[in-house]
Amino acid sequence: MRSNVGEQFSRVPATDADRAVEGRPTRNEVLSFWEDRYGIPPGVFEAHRFWEKGSGKLWAFSGDAPEGTEVEALGITFLRVRQEHWKPTTDAVQRFGRHATQNVITVDAETARRFIAGEDQPVDWDGEWGYLIVAHELADVREPIGVGLYLHGELRSQIPKGRQRSV
Repeated sequence: MRSNVGEQFSRVPATDADRAVEGRPTRNEVLSFWEDRYGIPPGVFEAHRFWEKGSGKLWAFSGDAPEGTEVEALGITFLRVRQEHWKPTTDAVQRFGRHATQNVITVDAETARRFIAGEDQPVDWDGEWGYLIVAHELADVREPIGVGLYLHGELRSQIPKGRQRSV
């Protein structure tokens, strides 16, 4: 098996049989993660290809590029996978989170404001612990804000520091 080359993008293989780099997830595993954890059907990602750059940072790109592409970015950061619990990115949740049917917590305006500012806060949630899609209703439409980590009655903002805002 080949090893991961951290400076280049390499396509995520479709299946286990196609895997050439140890530890690299397959497209099927990525699709299953989104469906099992968030209820997002695989068809939502049909036009997207997944690429790994670095160790466990997956990107989604709706075009095509040659294998081993050496660029700084390709599409959007999508999922962190080489850790115990896979973590969706803020970009992925904002782009695809509206298709989620589970593990979405819809928060009120004050909770959303504090969440966007990067604050952790106590929240009642009767669903699963772990990474949630945090959403807020705007004009009667549920809009995903980002990723929250829910543990022990606390919603921890995972909004990247550079994107946190006081609103």
